[in-house]
Amino acid sequence: MTEVSLYHPFPVAEVPGWDFETDVAVIGFGATGACAAIEARNAGARVMLFERSSGSGGASALSGGEIYVGGGTDVQKAAGFDDTVEDFTTYLKLAGGPCADDAKCELYGREALNHYQWLKDQGVPYRGNFLPGKHIEPTDDSTLIFSGSEAAAPFCHKAKPAPRGHVIQHMGWGGGRPLVDILEARARDLGTDIHIDARATALITDGDRIVGAIVRIDNQNRFVKAEKGVVLATGGFVFNEAMRRKYCPDSFRVNSPIGDKDDGIGIELGVSVGGDAIHMDQFFTTCPWTMPESHAYGVFVNVQGQRFINEDCYHGRVSRCAVDQPGGKVYLLLDVAHFVQPLDLAGITIAATGATWEEVEAELEMPAGTLSATMAVYNAHARNGSDPLFDKQPPILKPLDQAPFVALELNFETSYFSFFTLGGLKTSTDGEVLNRAGQPISGLFAAGRCTSGLPAWGHGYSSGMSLADCTFFGRQAGRKAAA
Repeated sequence: MTEVSLYHPFPVAEVPGWDFETDVAVIGFGATGACAAIEARNAGARVMLFERSSGSGGASALSGGEIYVGGGTDVQKAAGFDDTVEDFTTYLKLAGGPCADDAKCELYGREALNHYQWLKDQGVPYRGNFLPGKHIEPTDDSTLIFSGSEAAAPFCHKAKPAPRGHVIQHMGWGGGRPLVDILEARARDLGTDIHIDARATALITDGDRIVGAIVRIDNQNRFVKAEKGVVLATGGFVFNEAMRRKYCPDSFRVNSPIGDKDDGIGIELGVSVGGDAIHMDQFFTTCPWTMPESHAYGVFVNVQGQRFINEDCYHGRVSRCAVDQPGGKVYLLLDVAHFVQPLDLAGITIAATGATWEEVEAELEMPAGTLSATMAVYNAHARNGSDPLFDKQPPILKPLDQAPFVALELNFETSYFSFFTLGGLKTSTDGEVLNRAGQPISGLFAAGRCTSGLPAWGHGYSSGMSLADCTFFGRQAGRKAAA
């Protein structure tokens, strides 16, 4: 008998008998799996959902509950922002960088307003107000925030800036849990047959078609027949050290993974039947230096005293560019007018102080004329309202010339650089898993972090893109599987 394995399919001819029979089998019960189940049930399919944990959640439940939506939502309009589908789509493509999937960006750009309405129709509440300023996520129940690099170069020159982070109405951080709870309740109300403590271990094939899956329940293999298809909604691979070393070694520069049981199982299952895993080197990371907001007025330099980014960008873009720098750490330079003690959770320390930038430079043991020259050039141009090197934008562009001065150290190993993976299975806009020839694998679908989706490039991530990707394309996968 063929071995049951993540790494190769199990032939249907060797199935001893079916323990479960359904139309669509969904593997994973985060926001992706819930949305896939909802749409498959709405399409009239029988749906079974298998979750390896003892309840719903996944990385979605650990998030802020923020979904990236643009093109002119009711909240945007009420706040005076004239966001268009064209600007929104352009930004999505820019944020995807060299990894952007144009077809997914264009589809989501066109359908985002309908998706936002769909979320509200499922019972997801939104207060409907705009919260100005730079935030990681609201600490109250506000809805709309700038959650990316929309107002920063180069993005602002190609797409009109607008806030697009739409956060579930929820007091404090952590809106992801109530978001998943609402989607779970909807999936259950529609009659989804849910099985917990059930870990997928293999896909079952009949020739070139996926006809089911094997799940491990109570230490026994259970055979699941899926007449119409299997949907993988299993998350990324941030907790699979072997996969990270193989595909994403740069992620080992930082030490605070975010996820639930994101061990790459869905990616491995997809690859086992010919799926194409793409952009596996990409990852998101951030050190929450924008708390407090005044720190965005500072200047980031590497250990050589050189700037490397316009500091008014989204904190994840700044952090991802920081991790590319040599020496294992970067410094955030501030003057007394903009310094606030960082939050303890950031793990940011004071590395040097001085009455002049030359004194800070010397205390950091940098060669004379390195950091001080960087700051002389920056301040000279900032006084004139320009940044010819990195195009930092007013009003955040300010000279740092009020002594005393400070250098905060962001250390990749000891500061809080949280991270998760972005690469995964290549899928169509309908959630079909594609092989290396770009053709759909019959009966296999996937969405969310086990795929390469809207948030495909670590240097261009915006908060809310992951939940936008997993909820929208989870719906697409569920609907297509049911068809």
